[in-house]
Amino acid sequence: MPRPGSAPRWAAAAGRWGCRLLALLLLLPAPSSGSEITFELPDNAKQCFYEDITQGTKCTLEFQVITGGHYDVDCRLEDPDGKVLYKEMKKQYDSFTFTASRNGTYKFCFSNEFSTFTHKTVYFDFQVGEDPPLFPSENRVSALTQMESACVSIHEALKSVIDYQTHFRLREAQGRSRAEDLNTRVAYWSVGEALILLVVSVGQVFLLKSFFSDKRTTTTRVGS
Repeated sequence: MPRPGSAPRWAAAAGRWGCRLLALLLLLPAPSSGSEITFELPDNAKQCFYEDITQGTKCTLEFQVITGGHYDVDCRLEDPDGKVLYKEMKKQYDSFTFTASRNGTYKFCFSNEFSTFTHKTVYFDFQVGEDPPLFPSENRVSALTQMESACVSIHEALKSVIDYQTHFRLREAQGRSRAEDLNTRVAYWSVGEALILLVVSVGQVFLLKSFFSDKRTTTTRVGS
């Protein structure tokens, strides 16, 4: 016969282990159906990427130029038939969502051909489809339990945190690039100013010296 008070202790222990198990499940990486890449785009260059997509799949393309020049790039998205779905010139960042009209390989390209000597660093995130539900029975007709609802809310909050972290990492990288570029320009300007001051100082010394130097004239007699 169980002792009095043992059932509540067992229930509390089971609840704690259940919460730990759900926390581990939330921390496990979810199956990804997209691409997230940061790459270097040289001047006068064009880089293309390809993705196989089934009909009716919702996709999102998001990109941002992190470093280089005026932080702009050309972007073009085409379907398997070569039809242009998205085209923008000299964009710093943008986001485009579409639904695949047919099965096949979709192509999206980033171009820096308008730049003659500046290379760029480009980040893009191409998401294909939607994330699977956290619980297999999440789309059922009956309501979720309180614990399942809390787990879904935490999962959505974690996804928002990841998106914000990515956004702020890109902002930090772009700000660092701007600061380094400004620091280089200030250094060159300081060196130029120092050289100009040196030249002006030496010129003034020689000019003042010429004012106080004795000018001797020589007379030459020409005999008759």
